[in-house]
Amino acid sequence: MRLGIVGLGRMGGNIARRLMRGGHEVVVFDRDPALLRQLASEGAIAAEGLFDLHRRLSAPTSAFLGMGKKSQAIMWVMLPAGAPTEDTIAQLADLAQPGDVVIDGGNTMYKDDIRRSKVLAKRGIDYVDVGTSGGVWGLERGYCMMIGGKDTVVSALDPIFATLAPGYGDIVRTPHRTEQDDRAERGYIHAGPAGAGHFVKMVHNGIEYGMMQAFAEGFDIMANKTSPRLPEDERFELNLTDIAEVWRRGSVVSSWLLDLTAQALAKDGKLDGFSGQVADSGEGQWTIEAAMEEAVPAHVLTAALYARYRSRTGNTFGEKVLSAMRFGFGGHVETK
Repeated sequence: MRLGIVGLGRMGGNIARRLMRGGHEVVVFDRDPALLRQLASEGAIAAEGLFDLHRRLSAPTSAFLGMGKKSQAIMWVMLPAGAPTEDTIAQLADLAQPGDVVIDGGNTMYKDDIRRSKVLAKRGIDYVDVGTSGGVWGLERGYCMMIGGKDTVVSALDPIFATLAPGYGDIVRTPHRTEQDDRAERGYIHAGPAGAGHFVKMVHNGIEYGMMQAFAEGFDIMANKTSPRLPEDERFELNLTDIAEVWRRGSVVSSWLLDLTAQALAKDGKLDGFSGQVADSGEGQWTIEAAMEEAVPAHVLTAALYARYRSRTGNTFGEKVLSAMRFGFGGHVETK
């Protein structure tokens, strides 16, 4: 398929690369000329701006005298949530024609998706939200995607999602799923109408906060087992690098987050290169807000969010572990 990608940062650029590897034709745009030139050198079609991007995507399917039927323009926005995404989608909506598709693959608040979908529908433009997980590793591992939008539109875009997804891989198949949609096993789902994809991704990230916080606190407790507050015979000098490694092998807490922690500790057992000031990109807060709206207790996720706020006023070893994990999966730079 032919589609455009706006935003070639940590994830957008690699999404374009994975699609090109899968045989798709990709038109790209980014305000950073260096990123644009790099993708063009790898086979992407570089657009000069949003107008040029839409023009190239909607070019006639037949080159004969330019008389062919115009193509459907599929435009994937991969920008930070908030004003950058909002402004870009508004500009694309002004350029789009009925039947075109706008995809938001960033970490947008799901209520914004619902609003945008209604506005674009009045113009005959389809809107799809794709909660995308995979970080800087997605090019090789594939992306886990949670998708919201009309069924007919999502189905028509399936070749794109199938290319980006990890596929079955070597994960043992879950018993009793014989009658279920196999897209979930291949790494992507149609979660529901507009907004549902980003809602599921939002809760995914809220859970991620809790899992990361649990690892961070556990390693902090072990790092402080030499504390002078303890009786001398109860102090242990623990090798955290080895502990992280052994837990990766057969332990019930083994996970990709633990893998990333082990990698970081192997490079620097004290994590001195990390500040421990842990940012949050919004999804954790939105998850807690959703829990409040639904009157659902979320003790662990709330505490994990507040721990990130506290990390900005002085740091523990556990918060350095959090920083290391965020850098590992997403390339989030929180070093000194």
